[in-house]
Amino acid sequence: MGGKPGAGQEMSGKPGAGQEMSGKPGAGQEMSGKPGAGQEMSGKPGAGQELDGTAVAGYLRRIGAAPPAAGDAAALHALHRAHQMAVPFENLSIHLGEPISLQPGDLFGKIVTRRRGGFCYELNGLFALLLEALGMRVRRMAARVYGGGELSPPFDHLALFVRPADGSGPWLADVGFGRHSDYPLRLGQRGGQDDPAGRFQLRDADDGDLDVLKDGEPQYRIEPRERVLADFGPTCWWQQTSPQSHFVQGPVCTRLTDGGRVTISGHTLIETTGQARAETDLASDDDLLAAYRDRFGIVLDRVPGNGPAA
Repeated sequence: MGGKPGAGQEMSGKPGAGQEMSGKPGAGQEMSGKPGAGQEMSGKPGAGQELDGTAVAGYLRRIGAAPPAAGDAAALHALHRAHQMAVPFENLSIHLGEPISLQPGDLFGKIVTRRRGGFCYELNGLFALLLEALGMRVRRMAARVYGGGELSPPFDHLALFVRPADGSGPWLADVGFGRHSDYPLRLGQRGGQDDPAGRFQLRDADDGDLDVLKDGEPQYRIEPRERVLADFGPTCWWQQTSPQSHFVQGPVCTRLTDGGRVTISGHTLIETTGQARAETDLASDDDLLAAYRDRFGIVLDRVPGNGPAA
């Protein structure tokens, strides 16, 4: 799911598995994001869990990205970074008493229409639908997160294996780990992969699993078995409600910036640029709400802090 937030902390994350993907865009998939056969023009994901042309256009506007000419590797790289620049990794719903739904229409409504963020199941769950609508082949993978030298339970994180329509890759895409690579990582490469966020490496693990490392530190382990988003539902509920979930410990909201990262952890605003780090205490509720609005575009009518969703 991501790094465990504490006071003044930010999140972190990683890629996985070296298995190749097969398949190219199927019937009804178009590179422009226009609706194919069976798609609806409602502006939301239809019953088939696809994004229609109107929804794709709205999603691209949400992340400040121009419609790609093709669903190729260049488009994947551009969208991967644009998504992290625009859509924050945040757990505010848990602390506002808002139950989290993984239904495609609900994800679209929250992230695109209401301009909120989310955690891994939400962010990577909806990003997968965008990539598929643009003609890319996406496989959803479960991962366990490293922490304290141990691995978390299965399904703690959702990551994506992506094969663009140009046949390149496959790539590990992850816009939902809180602090991950700016750009996708090559699944088949075992040497270091340099990224603005650090030096990443994919390393084979036991039972065919794949570890993702950042600057030499293991981040998460992927089980290379394709899943569907509904498989993550029970763990998503646990993350929202269990006292043992680190997401219930306190609100956090973070996104990538041109020069670094901006984060709100509790009542602290954290801004990093290169190696420089500045912290600002948001003493009043008004200061905190203004920071959510001005730094993340999130307009709230109350301060997060009501505890886990019922």
